Amino acid sequence: MAPRTSWRTLLACASVAIITMAAAPAVSSAAPTPVDYESEAATISHGTVASDHAGYSGTGFVDYENAVGGYVEYDVNAAQAGTHSLTFRYANATTVDRPLSITVDGGQVTNLSFPGTGDWTTWKTSTVSVTLTAGINHIRATATTVNGGPNADKLTDTFVAPVDTQPPTPPTNLALSNLLPTAATFSWQAATDNVGIVRYEINKGGNVLKTVDGKTLSATVDNLTPNTAYDVSVGAYDAAGNPSQQSNVVTFTTPKSNDTTPPSVPANLTVTGTSSSSVSLSWSASTDNSGTIAGYDVYQGSTKVATTTSLSSTVSDLTPNTSYTFTVKARDPDGNSSAASNPVTAKTTGGATSGGGIPSFDKQIATVDLGWSVAFLPDGSALVTERDRFEIDHITTSGTKTVLGKVPGVVTTSGEGGLLGLALSPTYSTDHYIYVYHTASDDNRIVRMTYDNGTLSTTSTPILTGLAKNRYHNGGRIKFGPDGKLYATVGDAKNSDNAQNKQSLNGKVLRLNADGSAPSDNPFYASGGNARYVYSYGHRNPQGLAWDSRGQLWESEFGESSQDELNLIQKGGNYGWPSCEGTQGSCDGFIAPKTTWPTSQAGPSGIAIVNDWIYIAAVTGRQLWVTQINAAGNGVSQPQAVFSGKWGRLRDVVPSPDGGLWLTSTNNDMNGGTPDTLDNVIVRLKFPS
Repeated sequence: MAPRTSWRTLLACASVAIITMAAAPAVSSAAPTPVDYESEAATISHGTVASDHAGYSGTGFVDYENAVGGYVEYDVNAAQAGTHSLTFRYANATTVDRPLSITVDGGQVTNLSFPGTGDWTTWKTSTVSVTLTAGINHIRATATTVNGGPNADKLTDTFVAPVDTQPPTPPTNLALSNLLPTAATFSWQAATDNVGIVRYEINKGGNVLKTVDGKTLSATVDNLTPNTAYDVSVGAYDAAGNPSQQSNVVTFTTPKSNDTTPPSVPANLTVTGTSSSSVSLSWSASTDNSGTIAGYDVYQGSTKVATTTSLSSTVSDLTPNTSYTFTVKARDPDGNSSAASNPVTAKTTGGATSGGGIPSFDKQIATVDLGWSVAFLPDGSALVTERDRFEIDHITTSGTKTVLGKVPGVVTTSGEGGLLGLALSPTYSTDHYIYVYHTASDDNRIVRMTYDNGTLSTTSTPILTGLAKNRYHNGGRIKFGPDGKLYATVGDAKNSDNAQNKQSLNGKVLRLNADGSAPSDNPFYASGGNARYVYSYGHRNPQGLAWDSRGQLWESEFGESSQDELNLIQKGGNYGWPSCEGTQGSCDGFIAPKTTWPTSQAGPSGIAIVNDWIYIAAVTGRQLWVTQINAAGNGVSQPQAVFSGKWGRLRDVVPSPDGGLWLTSTNNDMNGGTPDTLDNVIVRLKFPS
């Protein structure tokens, strides 16, 4: 998104000197060895290799076309991560500047000037400082004006300083004042850092409400919604992009405003589809004098059957061959409701399906605290992780629940961390191994335990450690794929630069062997280090994983403030974060999602696939999204929302051995802890039959 790119770019440019000065004492007194990369050996777009002007190095130089968008991309192999000086040797016989946009792996962006040099045989240099990872970095120099770029001779890379890896301390004593319907003021005590604090982020959940500089210790957020619950914390960042852990959390509800004007009536209510047990509806958006629509209520006759923030909903649990009449009303944040929309009448069909399609409610299985992940055992019963209790439950199909015990070493992040993903070994019948993703004192990690004859082991064996944690963006889903490998979704831990750094395990979909080693056929195995585990990268907070009938991997992902994503994962693919969120931002060169939602409508968590129908549990949107993979296997149908508002925040959805789906809710899941009340549900859904 443009606003985030702008401050990231400014900070990247402004803070290089700070990084260099602070890290300099750790650098050897020996002068760094520069490494040259000839332009004629690079990847060239809209330019040609030439040799008609004397004084170049190597075998020639690149002559950019006189157009916007031509580039030279160098594969810079950095021996050490940290701050590097990139020096471009060039010639420009014109009197106009020919600036280039310099990017690193599609992320860091700096605009660099290349003014006139007098003539085409006079070669000069222009230099920029950037942060590189160890291994291959793709440095692209792109023309930004119709004059194109200068004649490009070579790029020289010089290591300057090692990476600052020490994060700031958390800000403390976050306090709220001046609470209004649409604004509130927050103040906090400063974080500390070995180099210095460059910015603070005020967060609602995992999303940024406002960013201020490192010297500012109070701020007013003026984009709040009346009559709405918030949980707010503050995080600090240093110049190297290291995030602190979050401050204490302030919870509050904004007061109502004096608004008594209802929204406009939803228009154009239309039936978009029917099945033997469901009717799908869509409508046009209402407007309100407050500027915000809090939600829409769907009525079947006089009975409210769905509540959603979307402009569509599918009403399930209907009787075949029966006519139903529906209307929709809009609500504003103060609770004012519009009049009813135009009514529509639809008749369900009498057809049957062999599995998949729009599901209906079958029965409630059990009541739990926060059932984050479900994994079925060979006998049809299930293991369920309780995120904030750190417990694993055993639940039978009849609803009998047994607490098996706590997973050792689990801690909360007072947010999205704790006891998360769960997967059974592909050879569970002989080894009785279960795999767990959880937050520990220093990191997120994947561990192995045993569950045998009704007994959960009291110890765990680390399989993969060192996944950075934060209050937000921990990822946490693990699944064994059809290839027998263990896949894991790992969030960026509130450091978006992690997503493009292949030597970081964060902001990735990882792939590993059952013993925790890296498979040799992983796409970046040859790069060594953490890159050996990376299957795809450029993710913000990836969540669900599931495979279709072709063996293709699908993944759901939380967006920042505009778009959530459903992605078809390619081996070695780059999905664009932080430059690109969904389809918004600087998205050229990245893999686009197969569908997106506004972040208020989804928050896609666990996903399941049955007969190439995809089911996505949405926590923010409080509904189950359903879509069908197309015949070519490369796209999906328009998603339909089911059970809108019925059970609240939906966390995991898993195909059950008896041919249905288990769906979990996790309400009151914002701030961690160990509540006394078990008030979330696991329900079974059935398919039309």
